[in-house]
Amino acid sequence: MEYRCVQCGFRIKTLFVQYSPGNIRLMKCVNCKAVADEYIECELMIVLIDLILHKPKAYRHVLFNVLNHERTHFQGLLWKSLVGFLVLDTYRSLLVKKPEEEWGTSMSISSIFWIYRKMLMDVFLGNYMFLCSFLFAIRSLLKTSAQFSRFRDLLLAVLISSYFKILLTAMMVWEFPPAVIYIIDLFVLSSNTVALKVITKSTMNRCIGACFIAHAIKFCITQAFA
Repeated sequence: MEYRCVQCGFRIKTLFVQYSPGNIRLMKCVNCKAVADEYIECELMIVLIDLILHKPKAYRHVLFNVLNHERTHFQGLLWKSLVGFLVLDTYRSLLVKKPEEEWGTSMSISSIFWIYRKMLMDVFLGNYMFLCSFLFAIRSLLKTSAQFSRFRDLLLAVLISSYFKILLTAMMVWEFPPAVIYIIDLFVLSSNTVALKVITKSTMNRCIGACFIAHAIKFCITQAFA
């Protein structure tokens, strides 16, 4: 991936020119004539707020200009993101099953083993079907070619844009109603949609359809094994 203007998505060679340490000049986009990436001079909190607000330019900044292939160890980042995604999804599955199961000292080791085995099957099988259906939906609805490098970009975009799952860790400290889990799922769905739109430059309706199909299939698979 090349650098992109966060305003219009136009490809650019460089984001800024550095004259001396701490002295830089931001480059302008030749297409829209705006500053290519104003987030370079912004605090991290500003970027996080704009990501939460689902601003496409914040997603372009992260997916194209921060996670650039030439500046980051892309393969290592992809695997770390995948592991973190699966760990958070496993914790989500634990939170969903916890009210349904009788967790207590009277449970046998075999019962605990069966619960965790079923939970891991839900996570791995559900996410496998999620990724497969996501790729199929992209090819069908967005008419996007599924080259290996392109698939890696899309996969990383989905993993990174699922950052709302981190909010699940707050349930380690405070008690929330189970409905909060599904509200977080909706935020993940909407964030995946914006990331997909930024990467593919497709219409919002098609991106919503692709993400909704993938998440719906994952939900049905996990419910079937509940």
